[in-house]
Amino acid sequence: MRFQRTRIASQSTQVLRALSARSGWLVESPTELRCGFGGVVDTPQLSSGLDGRDVASLFDGHELVGDDGPVGSGVIAFASLPFDRLAPAHLAIPRFTITQDRSGAAWLTELVGSPAWEPLLDEVSLPTQEPQTIRSVSYLPTPEEYAHHVALAVERLRRRELDKVVLARAVTGTVPEPIDPAAIAQRLRTREPYCTIYSLPLPDGRRYVGASPELLARRIGPSIQLHPLAGTIALPANVAPDDYENWLLGSTKNLHEHEVLVTDLIRRLADDYQDLEADPSPSIVTLRTVAHLGTWINGTHRGTSEAPDALEILRLLHPTAAVGGIPRDVATTLIASLEPHSRGHYAGPVGWLDAAGDGEWWIGIRGVIVGGTSFEAWAGAGIVSESDPIAEREETRDKLTSVLSSVLADRV
Repeated sequence: MRFQRTRIASQSTQVLRALSARSGWLVESPTELRCGFGGVVDTPQLSSGLDGRDVASLFDGHELVGDDGPVGSGVIAFASLPFDRLAPAHLAIPRFTITQDRSGAAWLTELVGSPAWEPLLDEVSLPTQEPQTIRSVSYLPTPEEYAHHVALAVERLRRRELDKVVLARAVTGTVPEPIDPAAIAQRLRTREPYCTIYSLPLPDGRRYVGASPELLARRIGPSIQLHPLAGTIALPANVAPDDYENWLLGSTKNLHEHEVLVTDLIRRLADDYQDLEADPSPSIVTLRTVAHLGTWINGTHRGTSEAPDALEILRLLHPTAAVGGIPRDVATTLIASLEPHSRGHYAGPVGWLDAAGDGEWWIGIRGVIVGGTSFEAWAGAGIVSESDPIAEREETRDKLTSVLSSVLADRV
């Protein structure tokens, strides 16, 4: 397949967001909007999950001509990957991809011979749908069962069988009218300016729409950057957050939870990245309803071999202790035994990669899976030996309420 990249005039971000959120692929960070539309022209498969193919084979037979452009503006594949690293997965290469930065500089990459792309944008209607009332709702597990599962996990942690595990719970339900993914994406962009907004189709026909605050990995040539988050406090509405944020910076439990995450990530990358630097202490990441502890990690590959590509980095890191646990295998087994059903794409990587091996992946959290009038949302909490089951249950409640406010007028 032959693709052509062209520098184009700046496009309406609202139109690009609405089009790709409804029927394409949207990954919009605070600095760049990257979207695919016009249908899919190739679906590279990962039949063995992350332990399968390399990047070169995924893009085999794809040629790029035309104008020069920045990283991530050529032929790229979008994906929402499952939480289970061994589960089959697929990526999608769209007919049209537009990459536009915050200054308005924009590039179009299209399959040569495609019809005009402009009419697709001209036909877009901007979202107007407001949050809806709940028609039905279910909790998996119930709040009481979740607190019990946390207590069981704490027993294992106190016996030092593992250092940390993340336990999640879900809310599913229905609303009266079909849910517009573009309305969710627009609302999240306004409410969470720090986050990366994503809207990606799932194999079952539903769509995963969310606002992830957590950069799993950005790979640009020999350089890698991560921004892991762990440690959380809810922020009451209409209250200055300073006292809550200061408490979080001094919380022994939350600092421990964050430290084990950062230490584990550095250990996993150390063999491939000789120069790894992490912030000496975590900083506060403030969202609309919660604050997290975050640490920037930067690395440079200086070996004689090529730097790991964006897919190899996922093999090294996913799932991180931010959504899985330490040791990873022990935590994954415990998650499977305590959570009532599969996470599916919740807490899996969302993002893109290209034929050069560059790419960006965020952790697929703070999102809603929608299809027709149905919705499904997940939230998790990091459990360590000092965790209190009731406090962790309330943390997941606050996260679910925040996530679902983009869909629901009611509080869950």
